[in-house]
Amino acid sequence: MAIERTLAIIKPDAVASGSAGGVITMIEEAGFNIVAMKKAQLTAAQAEGFYHVHSARPFFRDLVDFMTSGPVVLMILEAEDAISRWRELMGPTDAAKAGPDTVRGRFGTNIERNASHGSDAPETAAFETAWFFNCFERV
Repeated sequence: MAIERTLAIIKPDAVASGSAGGVITMIEEAGFNIVAMKKAQLTAAQAEGFYHVHSARPFFRDLVDFMTSGPVVLMILEAEDAISRWRELMGPTDAAKAGPDTVRGRFGTNIERNASHGSDAPETAAFETAWFFNCFERV
């Protein structure tokens, strides 16, 4: 097993409901090291660039609108097999199908308002962490 870094986002729905602390607690209790963390209000340009791989999909505009609707918490997590472990802790994309021991099961509502985001591969994690954190923030 390799030490990896991955991006984690606590989405606007979970921040607005006051659940960010609960998500962070789950992350820490699962043994992740939070390498960097900040709260931000994404602009449309930031969200569009971040989600550019979905730009041709019918849900793209709704996704950008949602991700810019309120503050998010951005984190770089580090652990052995961080990418797969964070995705497992998040649970299925559709929060309605997520178990109560997952972030999305506890704090999400549905497939669109699912409380969290995580990178899906090492290449994605490299792009995503660099998108939101400059070299001085990624200690």
